[in-house]
This record gives sequence, structure tokens and C-alpha cells, in this order.
Amino acid sequence: MEPTTPLRDIRSLTQDEIRALVEELGQPAFRAKQLIEWLGEKQAASFDEMTNLPKALRAQLAGRFSFNTPVEVTKQVSRDGSRKYLLQFSDGVAVETVGMPSRGKLAVCVSSQAGCGMRCAFCATGLAGLTRSLTAQEIVDQVLHVQRDFGERVTSVVFMGQGEPFANYDAVVEALRMLNSPDGLNIGARHLTVSTCGVIPGIREFAKLPEQFTLAISLHSAVQGTRNQLMPGVKKYTLLRLHEALQDYVEKTGRRPTYEYAMIDGVNDTNPEMLTLCDFCEGTLCHVNLIQLNHIPDSPFRPSPVEKVEKLQKMLASRGIEATVRNSRGSDIDAACGQLKQRIVNAR
Repeated sequence: MEPTTPLRDIRSLTQDEIRALVEELGQPAFRAKQLIEWLGEKQAASFDEMTNLPKALRAQLAGRFSFNTPVEVTKQVSRDGSRKYLLQFSDGVAVETVGMPSRGKLAVCVSSQAGCGMRCAFCATGLAGLTRSLTAQEIVDQVLHVQRDFGERVTSVVFMGQGEPFANYDAVVEALRMLNSPDGLNIGARHLTVSTCGVIPGIREFAKLPEQFTLAISLHSAVQGTRNQLMPGVKKYTLLRLHEALQDYVEKTGRRPTYEYAMIDGVNDTNPEMLTLCDFCEGTLCHVNLIQLNHIPDSPFRPSPVEKVEKLQKMLASRGIEATVRNSRGSDIDAACGQLKQRIVNAR
């Protein structure tokens, strides 16, 4: 038997294509407006939900198009209320997504790639390698899945799951715009954060965008040798060039980048490392997020003691640098930063 060609995802149609489709099906023009509303503002996930469209039209649409929404393989719920999902797309590729509720707000950590090619030494995703990049719709579908599961509106999204967002730049920007659009999820640009390992061409392009999306940098060391060891995938983007690119970003946008700094016992929490970080940040517009490294099985790295984290926060503050100690969410279900590895849990 010949393999069947998968139906086109109806959500990939432009508004003009939807209008042309409605006309081709002999339907009145107002049906296009209804269909656009279901696919945009109402974020329908099936034709059955489109209750104000005639059944015959819904059947016609279902015969020609599909909703290629991901299937939930497993879900784990953390003691802190976070939920981690393993979502599988139609080609069998799976990614992990995390929903994090907090005081009436709901944040989602999305993956931009299945796996990651950056090979960061302390990250479970990087150790697993890259499978493929995701489409913009596949990124947005992760947010929609979490929104439906919690039954509440998502208020912020961080691109801090699997993958290097700037290694999938075009799809990531398209997803950001879909999430930000008043016809989509209408999430404020400042509540959409992209975290990069420091891919400089991506940072320079990101600075040109008219929207006020937020930028975070996985820094983890301001000492070149240590950073090369921890993050070999960005070795060619030196700290000197990264510093320059970030200063240009601040000048162009007026926005404050965030530095993510996972503290690793005996690696980046020594006095020389801390002082170099202070030097790197001093006199610049930035915010430093300090976090104790999250444990990964079989890893040689261990989290810094909390006293070291607090010491670095005080050192940064004494130099006029904003720094916060970030609490890990979902670490008991391997949902915290650096722990996402597509581990299928036996849910039977």
C-alpha cells in the first residue's frame, strides 16, 4: 500500500487562504471570519469545537485538513504544582514542556528543538544530542497544551526548554509573534523570554526586532577557559565578543538582558570566578539570576552550597549589579533547568 500523505494542518493557512477556501466550498464570506476566529483568538484544537459552523462544513474541512496537535505521552506533577509533559508530534519526535503556576499566573517553559546540539556539560538535554528543530506551530502547541491542561490562561512563556532557540531563529521569532499577537494568545512581549547560550548572530538579529521580547543569556562563567569547558558548543563566540554584542543590544533596545548562572561546586563558585563575573557585569545594564545547579544522574557536577550562592549575590549587589537567587521549580520530577531529557516514565 502507498503511504498516505498527511493532511495539511489547517492552522498553517493564511487568512487569505482561509477566505479563498470558504469561497471555494460555496460558503458565505462570514464563515471565513468565524473560522479565522476559531483558529486564532479561540485557539480551537478540533473541528468539533467550531460549534457555530454547520456540521456539513466541519465534515468537509475535516476531510481536507487536520489539527496536528501533539499527543501527551506522559505527565508528571511536582510537589510545587509544576507539571512536566512529554509531548509527541506526528512524526514520532517528542519534547518536554513544563507548566509552572504561581499566584494566579501561569508560566510555560517551551522547547524550541527536540534535543540540543550545544553539548553543555551540565545539561541532560545537551548530552542527549539534537534530533531536529521544531516549527513555530509546534512551539506554540506546547503552550496551548499546558493552557488546556491547567484550564487557565498562560501569562508568560520562557524559551528555556530543550534546544538552542537561536539555532532555530526564524521559527522561534514566528512563534514569539504568534504568542504575542492579539489574534493569538495575546501574551505581552515583555512576558516572552528567549534564553540563548550566547549565539552572537542571533543576539544581533534579535536586537533589530520591533517587539520588546526579553533576552536571557546562559552565561555560567565569565572565565573563558571555564566557559569553554562547560559550554563547548559556543566556544567560538568568545566572552569579549559576547560582551560587545550585549552592549550593542542594550544600546539598540534599552532593555536589560538577564544572565543565567547555574552555580557548580568547585567550578564556577570560586573567588576568582565570582570576581570575574562581577567585573563582566559591572557598569552594564543587566540582571543576574543565580541558581544552584540542578542534579543530573551520573553527572560529575554538584550544586554549590547555598552559602556560596548568597555570597555571590552580596558581591554582585556591592558592585551595583542586580542579582536574584532563583528557586528551582519541578526539580523533583526532573523538570528544572538542565534536567529535560525526554525520559519516558512508565505511566502504567
